[in-house]
Amino acid sequence: MRVARVFASLVTAPVGPSSRARPRRPPARFPTRCGEGAKGKKKGGASSSNANAPERLDRLLSRLGYCTRAEAKRWARDGRVLLHGEPVARAEAKVTPRDVLIDGEPAEAPDGLLALMHKPRGRVCGHDASEGPSVYDLLPERWRARRPGVETIGRLDKDTTGLLLLTDDGDLLHRLASPKKRVEKVYELVVDAPIPRDAVDLFASGSLTLTGEKKPCLPAKLIVSERADHNRTRASLSVTEGKFHQVKRMMRAVGCEVTALHRESFGGMALSRMELREGEVRVLSRETALELIGIGGGGPAADDG
Repeated sequence: MRVARVFASLVTAPVGPSSRARPRRPPARFPTRCGEGAKGKKKGGASSSNANAPERLDRLLSRLGYCTRAEAKRWARDGRVLLHGEPVARAEAKVTPRDVLIDGEPAEAPDGLLALMHKPRGRVCGHDASEGPSVYDLLPERWRARRPGVETIGRLDKDTTGLLLLTDDGDLLHRLASPKKRVEKVYELVVDAPIPRDAVDLFASGSLTLTGEKKPCLPAKLIVSERADHNRTRASLSVTEGKFHQVKRMMRAVGCEVTALHRESFGGMALSRMELREGEVRVLSRETALELIGIGGGGPAADDG
């Protein structure tokens, strides 16, 4: 029905990384924070360009990751860019991004990229190579060369799997990562012990204050599975805020250590409906994705749990 139609309008097949390795770039200009990631305050980031506004060809090619501005002269000479069917001969020529063909294809996401990844276990959401393999290594080479750079919207721990959004639009990143809209995130988890019966009411009450925090957690919905094996318990936890390592700390507060954690949904966007294997990434239609998440054309939204 409506949900099915909305999911069907999320765009394109899964995208894989280029076979050619590319060195990791420094962190982008808009660092992120979320409940399962690192602490930190957001800073202002660059917003996407208007795909209907003319800009220099060399800037466009560099901004979208096709080549450097210096290399754009050769691209123009070789006739690789067409405007209204005619080759653009000069790299400094002004073009409208929506009207050009680059190597026979429309410019990719000229007004900003939004993508969904099924994050695999063992990947960090940072740029520091010393931390281990990164989710950014799974992106196509051209995406890794975009400026501003593609960044995760919030973070998931190295050992956490599941739904992860990425964008190169700083305004969109802040809008989706802001705590003001309190978008619900659902986590599926496994803990190492039976979950106390009163944990459901405790989490729902909004009275649980985590160690080191001054304010209690907002009300959260805990659903405990009846199945347990070898003292392990499966459950799901829905949260609407993004305190540091919140899910793990909440479970630790009731005597349970999380041994497996998976983010299933972000607002109304559910990973299980996307048919995306671990490590795969898919470009999303921005308008449809925002509607599905539940913020439409409105203001900011919250981030991770």
